[in-house]
Amino acid sequence: MNYTINIKQGIGDIQFGMPVEEVVKLLGEAEEVESMENAMDEPTTILHYDDGDLTLFFEGENPTLSCIDTSDESCTLFGEKVFDMGEKEIVKLMVKNNFYEQDVDTEEWGERRITFNEGNIDFFLEDDELLSIVYGK
Repeated sequence: MNYTINIKQGIGDIQFGMPVEEVVKLLGEAEEVESMENAMDEPTTILHYDDGDLTLFFEGENPTLSCIDTSDESCTLFGEKVFDMGEKEIVKLMVKNNFYEQDVDTEEWGERRITFNEGNIDFFLEDDELLSIVYGK
């Protein structure tokens, strides 16, 4: 699969708003499936794919893809292999592509999080190494 991150759209051929069944047709059965309620008491289905280091979140009564978490090192963002970058390079890439406003925080567990709210995207780093990217529609 093509692991090109498209902010607010999806990853490769996987697009936000797709139902679970369509994603399974493209990626196959997930290694792990979870069900839970989100903060707004909507049902959430979570599919974990080891191949591609993808976690996909589907929300609503008729669940559609709303969020992606990836740690696949082959991912590209704006044509760049983002997992080869440190914090300064990631910020520079985002600013170069018109995402200026950022929040930086350190999570309880120690990871540094850089959030670009206008892109609905979070980068999680530890010791200036990108660990995962979480983004939504």
